Amino acid sequence: MRLLERAGVTIRLAGGSDREGGGAGPLVVLLHGFGAPGDDLAPLWRVIDAPPGTRWAFPAAPVVLPVPDGSRGFGAPSDSRAWWMIDIERRLAAAERGELEAMSREVPAGLDRARGVVCRVLDALEAELGPSAIVLGGFSQGAMLACDVALRTERALAGIVLLSGTLIAADEWAAAAARRRGLPVFQSHGSGDPLLPFAYAEKVRALLQAGELDVTWTPFRGGHEIPAGVLQDLGAWLRRVLA
Repeated sequence: MRLLERAGVTIRLAGGSDREGGGAGPLVVLLHGFGAPGDDLAPLWRVIDAPPGTRWAFPAAPVVLPVPDGSRGFGAPSDSRAWWMIDIERRLAAAERGELEAMSREVPAGLDRARGVVCRVLDALEAELGPSAIVLGGFSQGAMLACDVALRTERALAGIVLLSGTLIAADEWAAAAARRRGLPVFQSHGSGDPLLPFAYAEKVRALLQAGELDVTWTPFRGGHEIPAGVLQDLGAWLRRVLA
C-alpha cells in the first residue's frame, strides 16, 4: 500500500500491478464513514474479488474529530474523522419522534465542502493514475457523500457503491437523479441497522430507480456493517460493471 497527499487529504493506494496502485486498470475509490479512521476500509481491497488489475483508493476525510474526555486508552480510535459534522444525538432523537422524513430533506452543513474535496481527490487521481474507469463508493457517511457527488456533478463514473448509507438532500437528489439515467449502483443495507434505518435506504433505492439508475439492491439481515455476503456480491457487481 502506498500513501499519497493530494487535495489536502491522505489517500491510501492499493491493488494494481504492484499492490500499490500501479498499472493501467480501473480505480475504485471508497469513502469511510463518520468517526472512522482514514484507513478503515483499506482492508477491503484484499477480500473483494474485483477484476484483475483493479486499483483501490481510500481517502481520509479532512475533519478530525476530538477524542471524548476519559476515553483515551479504552478503545477509542486515535484517528477519528468525518466528511462533515453529524449531530448523532439529534438524529437518534428525530428517529424516536418519527421526524427523520424532515431530516432527510436537509442539506447538511459542510456537504458542499466535502463534495468539493472528493471532486479534487478524483481530479488528482485521474490525472496521476489515468484509470480506464472510476467507481466511487463508501460506507455510511461515505456512501451519502458518494451518492451526492454522483448525482450533483457531471463527473464520468462507471458506477457507485452505497454501503449502509441513508437519504439526505432528498429534494436535490430527486431533481438530479434523471441526469444519471442508466448509471450502475450497488446498494446494500442491514434490515436491523440501529443507526440509519432500513426504510430510508429503501427510499434512496426508490429515488434512484425513479431516475432510472440501474440499482443492484442487496439487503441483508444485520446491522450497520458490511458482511461477507455483501462483499461477495460487490465483487460480482464490480466484475460486471468494469468488464
